[in-house]
Amino acid sequence: MRYRFSAIDPVLLQKLADFQNLMQIFQQLLLRTNGDVERTMEVLRSLQEQGYLPEDWDLDEFERKLQNDEIVMRSPHGLVLTKKGERAIRTASLEEIFGGLQLGALGAHPTPHEGSGGVDQLPDRRPYQFGDDLTQIDFSESIMNSVRRAGDLTLQEQDLSVAETEHSTSCATVILIDVSHSMILYGEDRITPAKKVALALSELILTRYQKDALDVVLFGNEAMRIEVKDLPYVGAGPFHTNTQEGLRYARKILERRHQTNKQIFLITDGKPTVIRLADGRLYRNVGGLDPIIVNRTLDEAVMCRRRRIPITTFMVARDGYLQQFVRQLTERNHGRAYFTSPDRLGSYLMVDFLQNRKRRVR
Repeated sequence: MRYRFSAIDPVLLQKLADFQNLMQIFQQLLLRTNGDVERTMEVLRSLQEQGYLPEDWDLDEFERKLQNDEIVMRSPHGLVLTKKGERAIRTASLEEIFGGLQLGALGAHPTPHEGSGGVDQLPDRRPYQFGDDLTQIDFSESIMNSVRRAGDLTLQEQDLSVAETEHSTSCATVILIDVSHSMILYGEDRITPAKKVALALSELILTRYQKDALDVVLFGNEAMRIEVKDLPYVGAGPFHTNTQEGLRYARKILERRHQTNKQIFLITDGKPTVIRLADGRLYRNVGGLDPIIVNRTLDEAVMCRRRRIPITTFMVARDGYLQQFVRQLTERNHGRAYFTSPDRLGSYLMVDFLQNRKRRVR
C-alpha cells in the first residue's frame, strides 16, 4: 500500500513549534516557582507584556491545552500539576540534561564493583576462548565462519564466535540536595539546576533501571527524605547547612537497602555550618570553617567509607577554602569531587552514575 502526503500546513507547523517552545519555558519556570502553576502562568503573562514573549502566543489557549492534556488541573486552590505533569517535568529534565549522552546499545551502565545481577549480551562478537560460557556462543555467526573457511558446515573450534557480555548490577543511590539559604543567595539560582538533575536521574532510574533504588534527601538544619513526586515543589529555605546530618541520614537509608552497590550524590554550594549535638541541640557557626563542625562531618564521611558507600560531591561554588573542605571530605571517604557550575552539573552526575554500575565479563 502506498501513501501520498500533501504539503503540511505551515501555520499548523508554526503553532506546534510555538507550543513546544512555550512548554519548555513553562517547565523551566515551574521549577523556579517550586511547582506553583498559578504563579508560573502569571510570570508568563508578565514576560509577554514586557515583550520577552511574542505577542501572538495565545497564553489562554496554552492554559486550556495544558488542562485538556491533563498536565494541570483545576483545584480549590487554583491550577496544580497532575501526576502526568510531574512526570512530564522529569522526562523533560532527562532529555535536556542527559539526552546527548551515549548510553550504549542496551542502556546499561558500568561499575567497578561486583554484585548480584544478570548478564547482558552486547552486539560485539569475538573468537571463542577456553572457559567461555557456552550459552554465549553465537551459532549463526559461527556457522558463517565455517562456510567462509571451508565452504561447508563442519564446525571447528576456530569458527566459534561468542557474544561480548556485561554483568548488570543493581545499585542503591541517595541524592542529597542542599536546601540552605545560600542556594539562592546573592541572586544566583543554584537550587533549580540541582532539582533538575535529581528529576532527570530519578526518571532515568524509574524507567530504565527498575532494579535500582533511589532516595532523595534534603538537608538544611536537618535532613528529611522526600518522594520523587515532590521534587518539583522543593525550594531553598532559611536554613543553615547540616552536611553531617545529611550524610548520616543517607547512610542509614542505604544500610537498609539490599543492593550490593551503594552510593551518595551530594549536591551543595556551601560549607557545613551546623551539627546536632548529643543532647539534641543545634551547634552552629556561620563564620568560616568551624573545626568542631568540620571534624564531625568528616567523621561521617569516614563512616560511609567503612560501609563501602562512596560519596560523589558536586560543589557549585569556587571559594578556595570551601574547595579545601570538599577535598578533605573526598580524601576521607575515598570518593569523588567535582567543582563545577550549575549548568554543567547534569553531565558530570550522569557520567559518574553510569561508570559506577557495570563491569565487562567473559
